[in-house]
This record gives sequence, C-alpha cells and structure tokens, in this order.
Amino acid sequence: MISNFLGKITSFLNFKKNIYLIESNDDLNFLKEILTNESIIGLDTEFDWRNTYFPKLSLLQVATKNEILLIDCIKLKKLNFLKKILEDNTKTIIFHSSRSDTTVLNTNLNIKVTNVFDIQIAENIISGGDMKNYGAIVKKYFAKSLEQSQTNSNWLNRPFSNDQLAYAAEDVDFLIEIFKKQRNILKKLKKFDLAVQMSIEEAKKGNKELYVSRIKKLKKPSKIEKEIFMWREKFASKLNIPPSQVLKDSKLKILAKNINLKKFDKENFKPFFKDIFIAEDLFKNLNL
Repeated sequence: MISNFLGKITSFLNFKKNIYLIESNDDLNFLKEILTNESIIGLDTEFDWRNTYFPKLSLLQVATKNEILLIDCIKLKKLNFLKKILEDNTKTIIFHSSRSDTTVLNTNLNIKVTNVFDIQIAENIISGGDMKNYGAIVKKYFAKSLEQSQTNSNWLNRPFSNDQLAYAAEDVDFLIEIFKKQRNILKKLKKFDLAVQMSIEEAKKGNKELYVSRIKKLKKPSKIEKEIFMWREKFASKLNIPPSQVLKDSKLKILAKNINLKKFDKENFKPFFKDIFIAEDLFKNLNL
C-alpha cells in the first residue's frame, strides 16, 4: 500500500517534493525503503509538552531529496526500525535548533541521533549575531516567507488540518538545501568542521536525562536542595507530570533551607504540596 499522497497540498503550495502522510502500519515498508537509501535526511518534530514530564511526540517530519514524509507518531506504534536508520552514522541528519528535537526523539523513541548538522548553529557561525529562526534562514537563502500560523497549534488533535500538514511540510522542506548552501560557505571559511562539532554537541544535550539541564539552573544549591530536586524529578517522571506540579521551584529552596536549619515540622510543610501523599513520599525518601 502506498502512503497517503497529499497531492492537493503539494500542488497548491508549489512544493517540489512529493508529500506523504504516513498514518497506517501498512505504509511502514514504504517509509523504511525510502529512508534506508538516503544519506542526508532533514528532520523536525511536532509535540506537546504542557502537562507532562516527558514531551509527547505527535508528528515526525522527514525530508529527503525528493519526498516529505509526515509520520503520525500517535497512530503508529511500530517505529522501532527508525532507531537503526537515524542512529546510522553514515547518514547526516539535518535539524534547525536540534536540542528539542533530539530530546523528543530520545524520550519517545529511544533514538539518540549523533551525526547531526544544525542549520541554526551554522548560520550563527556564518553571519554572527543572534540565533536565527527557521523562517529567517529560509528567507535569506530562498527569498520565501513561510506561513507560521500553526506555530502554537494543538498537534495532539486528529485529524490534522490541511494548514497543519502544510506547515509541518514547510518546516522540513528547505533543510537539506540550506545545509548544502551553508556547507559550501563554511568550507570556504574553513569552519565547516566547527559547525559539525558544535551541532553534535548541541544534539547530545537532548540525548541526556531531562534533569541534567534542569539541575544546572539551580543557584548554588545545597546538598539537601539537590536531594529534594532529584526526588522531585523521579516522582514527576513516574507520574508523567510537570515537576512544578509536585513542588514549585520557588518553594524548593525555602524547603531545603528550613530542613537545613532543622526548622522542620511535617505539618508546617504540608502547604508546600498539592497532596499530602506527595509530602509523605518526600519525607520517606529523606528519612525525616
């Protein structure tokens, strides 16, 4: 079975690549066959991360030289084969601002992409200044303004609207071509290897446990503050809820300070928590 070909969107918006919506397990051989033979792949993700500890991957957008493949990760449950393809170091995976995408791939599909090129990092090396968004980079190299009306769209809703699918396709449509243009410029500047190395380092940050980047935001934390922080991460991940729903950041340091000063009374600390069973779990873990 050939995947759902979005011919109307392709022709209406003048996409040069064929666009396919992959939403049936019958289409996975089609997907696998295309990606296995590609050495350069553009990639983006659409996800929701408002009410959970782990981001929830909704759509995986993949671009090759001839196709755009929109993979419905809510409907499809047999995507294990993507790990071998995307972790293959003979392939170059092109992102814009890779850390969030690699985080989503890691937490949802256990995929740790390492052979990465980040066009945002590359553009910063080329032109300096602030990190540029995808639309600005596309406009620079192709003089085309992208439609951004679906930036805050609810990607968990089904079915997708035509506007959502067009937006998702545009988000990967130019990645490979931008990479090739930037590569030529960077090689002339003798900075291509630098861009690759910086891209790899940025992507690796998304391959780490979520708490790693969060704990770095604590300002001169005490030992007990770190212990409370790590308990909160473990508790939140177990229930798949945001850490702030367990214990707000503003209360974490106060709680740790009072415990350090031995001004500790279980009854006094109940207001720190939404539910008493959360407080009891902390007390148990800290042996208080």
